[in-house]
Amino acid sequence: MITLPLKRLEQRSDIHPQLLLQQHINRSVRRLARMTGNAVPTDEVLRRNLEKRVATLADDPLFKRYNPYVPPALNEKRYNRAGTGSATAAASGAAATASGAAGSDDNTADSVTAANQPSTANSLGLDIESTDVGYLATIQMGTPPQDFSLLMDSGSADTWVGGENCVSEDGGDCGPHTFLGTGGSSSFKDSKKQFQVTYGTGAVQGDIIQDNIVVAGLALDAHTFGVATTESVEFSGDTTSFDGLMGLAQSSLSEQGVATPPEALAAAGLIDGAITSYKISRLADGLNDGEITFGGLDATKFDPATLVTLDNVNAQGFWEAAVDASSVDGNDLGFNGRTAILDTGTTLMIVPAADALAIHQQIKGAASDGQGGFTVPCTTTASVAITFGGQEFTIDPRDLAFTPVDPNDPQGDCISGIGAGNIGGANEWLVGDTFLKNAYFSHSVDDNTISLAKLV
Repeated sequence: MITLPLKRLEQRSDIHPQLLLQQHINRSVRRLARMTGNAVPTDEVLRRNLEKRVATLADDPLFKRYNPYVPPALNEKRYNRAGTGSATAAASGAAATASGAAGSDDNTADSVTAANQPSTANSLGLDIESTDVGYLATIQMGTPPQDFSLLMDSGSADTWVGGENCVSEDGGDCGPHTFLGTGGSSSFKDSKKQFQVTYGTGAVQGDIIQDNIVVAGLALDAHTFGVATTESVEFSGDTTSFDGLMGLAQSSLSEQGVATPPEALAAAGLIDGAITSYKISRLADGLNDGEITFGGLDATKFDPATLVTLDNVNAQGFWEAAVDASSVDGNDLGFNGRTAILDTGTTLMIVPAADALAIHQQIKGAASDGQGGFTVPCTTTASVAITFGGQEFTIDPRDLAFTPVDPNDPQGDCISGIGAGNIGGANEWLVGDTFLKNAYFSHSVDDNTISLAKLV
């Protein structure tokens, strides 16, 4: 078993919160569509959604304080990352990186809050990207080994970093990142085979290679993964705080057609099984104790009496579980037959419109914006709970009140951490970090199961 720390980033303050919300919704809707094999909304449709949101803000004095905004070609900051789903492309939260909205001249990388060093074996700390936007871990690649910061994504199955010859789709280089190739690694071997992964708002393409990697002190020699020779601006931009992505769904989703790092570690006998476990931390807590553990669960992070193990109901390789029930302040919402894709690469939760409305109707002071987003009072104490395997898990109200509509009024209205999107199955939810910060989350390729437990 190995554990890695997870790191986090500071949220941009130069984009209106309502536009950030629409970016979340756009990415989540596209991600869920591809995860479920449904028709994916076009760039034009999603751009119109942004334009509608801009129109509603025309007379908002808060909006006028932000930089002039022109709806971009969906190259906005990475929230609720849309992915590539079905058999042709794995759903990845890494798709939309922190490149900011058009009109901003802030080209500095989003802040990353470093995690504490884990004490559990086979673990890495999860650094926090921005304000709980994404979670990063550092592994080593090449000979001599170099550090690479990778986004940890349970909604995709391809691992890649930028290659030394990487170019951006806009014609420039691939930004201030760490790169891998023959110039820096004597163990680098290029298979000359190509790969391409298209995400909701970004893409990479390049070569499938072999090189040595070290994950939480465990050495995998000649591991097969990808180096990107071309990256879309979502990945190549100066504001992108990671060097690549580690996909942690099942390898049946892999565009490269290779084992994920946990699967390879298990096959090499370095861990007991292809198990990946997460303790996702919250910036507001100031504990910086997020971690990812390979080969088992970290029993110091959860209450064993609350541990439930669930069948994975997704045949494609995503991690999806049946939802028993959902409630607000103890009032059952009457949902039946719902399932939830559990995705560390998505920041918020996206549920069908009727479900989102039913949830927010039970939250005092909540309001719909008519475009799939909701606001809740920043001071809400509403208790939204989801039950899996007979165990109820409650979402912290701070995660429900994701970010203030007006940053200067933190006691006013906040963007809700739950939004609406009717792109997946009629009863299918995309459940990201809004929920996952409130549970210990683990999945096993060997048993095709998901485990959840209450945090301690």
